Amino acid sequence: MDRQQLRQQVLQELQHIAPELEPEALRSDRPLRDEVDLDSMDWLRFLGALHRRLGVNIPESDYHKLDSLDALIAYLEPHLT
Repeated sequence: MDRQQLRQQVLQELQHIAPELEPEALRSDRPLRDEVDLDSMDWLRFLGALHRRLGVNIPESDYHKLDSLDALIAYLEPHLT
């Protein structure tokens, strides 16, 4: 899977959690939770959905690394099998 396909899959899961999201308006270098206005439960549901969809386990100790869409994609990319 290339980076663009990964981004699309992440955005699809994000839209399930935040259906009002307009992906084209999302700034990928800004804090994702602020951009999409996700509370902590939404954030956990989103990460769980990514785990189910992509098969990537994201330990809680790594959550701080996932502050933006760009950072999330960069984290997920090498973990895909």
